[in-house]
Amino acid sequence: MKRLSSETLTGAQRSFGPDVPVQIVHLGIGAFHRAHQAVYTQQAGAGEWGICGVTQRSATVAEQLRPQDGLYSVLTRGADEQRLDVVDVVRDVVDGSAEPERLTARLADPEVKVVTLTITEKGYRLGPGGALDRLIAGLAARQAGSGAPLSVLSCDNLNGNGEVLRDLVLAHSPGDLADWVLRNVSFPSSMVDRIVPATTDADREQAAAQLGAHDAALVVAEPFRQWVIQDDFAAGRPAWENAGAEIVADVAPYERRKLRVLNGAHSLLAYLGALAGHQTIAQAASDEVLAQAAWRLIEQDVAPTLAEDGLEVLGYGKVVLDRFRNPALPHRTTQVAMDGSLKLGPRLLGTIRDARASGRLPESALLGVAAWMAYVEATTTDGDLPLDDPHADVLSSAVKSGDVVDSLLAVDQVFGPDLREDTAVRSALTDLLPLARSFRR
Repeated sequence: MKRLSSETLTGAQRSFGPDVPVQIVHLGIGAFHRAHQAVYTQQAGAGEWGICGVTQRSATVAEQLRPQDGLYSVLTRGADEQRLDVVDVVRDVVDGSAEPERLTARLADPEVKVVTLTITEKGYRLGPGGALDRLIAGLAARQAGSGAPLSVLSCDNLNGNGEVLRDLVLAHSPGDLADWVLRNVSFPSSMVDRIVPATTDADREQAAAQLGAHDAALVVAEPFRQWVIQDDFAAGRPAWENAGAEIVADVAPYERRKLRVLNGAHSLLAYLGALAGHQTIAQAASDEVLAQAAWRLIEQDVAPTLAEDGLEVLGYGKVVLDRFRNPALPHRTTQVAMDGSLKLGPRLLGTIRDARASGRLPESALLGVAAWMAYVEATTTDGDLPLDDPHADVLSSAVKSGDVVDSLLAVDQVFGPDLREDTAVRSALTDLLPLARSFRR
């Protein structure tokens, strides 16, 4: 069967013509971007905002998209609906590791108005060849060239992601570049939401039957999607609101709600679900005991910490749990369990800290942390559970060195002294760890 490409795609399937200029550079063109920001950009219309997608350390996506002329499809799966749409807004793909000069040239191009990023939490660390180093190199080239203004939009699950990114760029830029960035580059924050499970061979076979062509870059997603964007752009942007994005003055309340409700419950279900032998989040969320634990987290622990934000929480939480139960999305528990040392902070520890400041002991949020501890412990004794984490060696050594709670609380990369020295937190985790272990099947 032929590959999906400009030759095999009919005109009726195209949204844009062949001459759409590249005005967006996206760092981290993985499955999530292809199912989220790229879809919003295509549906925003106007045909003026082509995307140059940049791979990070792996060239796999570049190898998938280049033979397909940047084309790929999105298979949207709900409990009662399925549809397949071709996305043709990606007009160039750069292998960030193998083609750093071409990436720098794209970032320096005055035609480029927006840079977006989905590099995951662990991408916000400086290091040779990392996304932030490449971004700073591109900004330096832009300053030395046209000096045209630019907006850099983080789309990762970090509190205040725009501020975090701005501060990192400024802290690691020479003085003259930092001054130029302050005057010419904006860093709006955003909150993104869509469940995008790993694509399977069965998914690719289904898409091929519908397309009449093989799509190596297919992505699968749920029907629900959300994008909340701070209105702070230095050089224009697509009309993303035409595709349903919310343009707001302050993203923080939406960010906190999503991180603590959706991502917090996601992590709780992932760790307990993996321990219980559930392969997918849908299975875990359909387990009544686990579903009740997730609801208690939302209702009893998270909602009180978000009261001052003025957003609806419990109804949002019910929608979240319904989304998790979607049997058409086989989102693996071990996939969601990845990078726990980086995810615990924004997903669960923020809720715990706010609750402790109000004199409460949030047992369901602490159960989520205990579940993570039990999961880390289980990975050292059971080859069936992977520990895919940037601090895996530190975590494995910690659980082997003595008391699991004390050893993991001592890991500075995860916990601060405030939680480590909180005797009520320590005591609760000690009590909850056996409960979390009891889920092991």
